[in-house]
Amino acid sequence: MMDSDPTALADIHSHLVPAVDDGARSLDDTLASVELMKERGIRKILTTPHLDGTLTLDRTRLEERLAEVDEAFERAAAAVGRRFPDVEFRRGHEVMLDDPDVDLSDPRVRLAGTRFVLIEWPRLHLPPGTSQVLRRIDDEGFASIVAHPERYVGMDLHVAGAWRDAGAYLQVNYGSLVGRYGRDARRFALALMRRGWADYLASDYHGRPDRDLYHAEAWDSLEALDGDDALAQMCLTNPARVFRDEEPLPVPPLPPERGFWAKVKGILRQEFT
Repeated sequence: MMDSDPTALADIHSHLVPAVDDGARSLDDTLASVELMKERGIRKILTTPHLDGTLTLDRTRLEERLAEVDEAFERAAAAVGRRFPDVEFRRGHEVMLDDPDVDLSDPRVRLAGTRFVLIEWPRLHLPPGTSQVLRRIDDEGFASIVAHPERYVGMDLHVAGAWRDAGAYLQVNYGSLVGRYGRDARRFALALMRRGWADYLASDYHGRPDRDLYHAEAWDSLEALDGDDALAQMCLTNPARVFRDEEPLPVPPLPPERGFWAKVKGILRQEFT
């Protein structure tokens, strides 16, 4: 593995393996995506094609799927290495927990073979017992990173806190901070950050020429909220630690809301509590 660059931004959630999911459709898409990410300062990329958790319970079907991704990734990684030798390009999966008893023992399922695993639930809806599932994963010696918690229907801070208590970490999408997924997702992403509960920011980039990373816009948004220290932790320090199989460091909370409407909301909270 190449030497780590402490100044390089890192991204732990994208779909750049060509023609294996709803992300990059071709090797040209992959290379164009890596070029775009490099232009934005991202030189550590851990790409994460979708994987249904049920496949991990059927060894034959899992091996077929992983072999397909292995072949496509190796071809993409070779091309990325030739064109962008200063980019560290690794692979994991975004594992959909369509079965709560998912088997994470194969290192290819996890992020770059570390103990970290990027997980999501089907159709952005939360089934019962999510905290228990995350606790079991933690008890088995793995570390869950929940992808885009701000996008789930019915998500709230009580659930997010229970996930963190169960040993999970949280990854917010850049696009959520600029309204890509609606106002509710943006509000909840900022609510997480005001508590220091968002451990990582990532692109969830699907490698399509007609889609943006929302990277620059998200940075501008957080810098306007005096979130520079949080940005450095979520985009540089903590994702780079995943590559080294190290737990994230605490993220400084965003400063409280300011201005007239923040004062009004504060008064209302005092009146009704």
